Amino acid sequence: GLPEPALADTLEGLEEDVKDEIDIDVKFPLDVKDSDVLLITPSADFFAEPHVDGLIGYAKVFHQAGISWTLSSHASEAANFGMFIGSYDNMRKLALRIREAALELNVKRIIFGECGHAWRVAYSFLNTLAGPFDFLDSRYPVPQHICELTYDLMNRNVLKFDKSANDDMTLTYHDSCNVARASNMGDILGGQFSVPRDIIKATVNNFYDMEEESIKEKTYCCGGGGGLLTDDLIELRMKGTLPRMEALKRVVDDHGVTHMAAICAICKSQFSKAFQYYGFELDQIISLHQLVGNALIMNKKEL
Repeated sequence: GLPEPALADTLEGLEEDVKDEIDIDVKFPLDVKDSDVLLITPSADFFAEPHVDGLIGYAKVFHQAGISWTLSSHASEAANFGMFIGSYDNMRKLALRIREAALELNVKRIIFGECGHAWRVAYSFLNTLAGPFDFLDSRYPVPQHICELTYDLMNRNVLKFDKSANDDMTLTYHDSCNVARASNMGDILGGQFSVPRDIIKATVNNFYDMEEESIKEKTYCCGGGGGLLTDDLIELRMKGTLPRMEALKRVVDDHGVTHMAAICAICKSQFSKAFQYYGFELDQIISLHQLVGNALIMNKKEL
């Protein structure tokens, strides 16, 4: 993650940017004790496009729902790279940072941002790596994904959207491997597929899935996961992403798709490279919560 001074400065800058854009004081809290939510998100959300637009979307959701939340300088990186090297000890050491931060800040629940393998580790292993989490509010699942939160608020009409705010885009959606084949969302079978799509459909007017054999549990790898996201392996990465690029090209040609949303930091970083390589525009890969942030109908309120 980022050192605390750099993280604090980054978050202050984001507050100013959002204030300038929408004239509402949306906060990006850091190390605030007694908050309802501890947000654990990939460090890419703090400094890189399109990730940061997703973080802005999370903050808008918390603001509009009136939910107090905080980031942690002690646990400022959702990624658990111990999984890549197959080391239980490293996985546990990294997971314990989250437990320590939750205890120190006295939060009620833990929510993860858009990161595929972070969610896989959290969903499948967090309770055994760093539990029990009996000090959290038992009304909420441990852990919870930001999409689950947004989905619940949306279905309870806490959040309302103006779909036309995203009318400059025609969307498709990439199922990230670690979400699609190694975890779930919500309390319904296949929630990892339906929850993100339902959020997208609630926030945009124009959405088309890619062909059925390339999505959901049959999704194609982005080509950058499993520790491959390094420029030293760029040739391998570009070959690995070819099936996804071919499926994307077909939905672009058939339906005029202009953008692809994803909820994985590695996928978004990989596609930023792959889109240029295969002749797409760099900004055609976006965070799902960028769509949420664009369409969310907001009013001024103080938490």
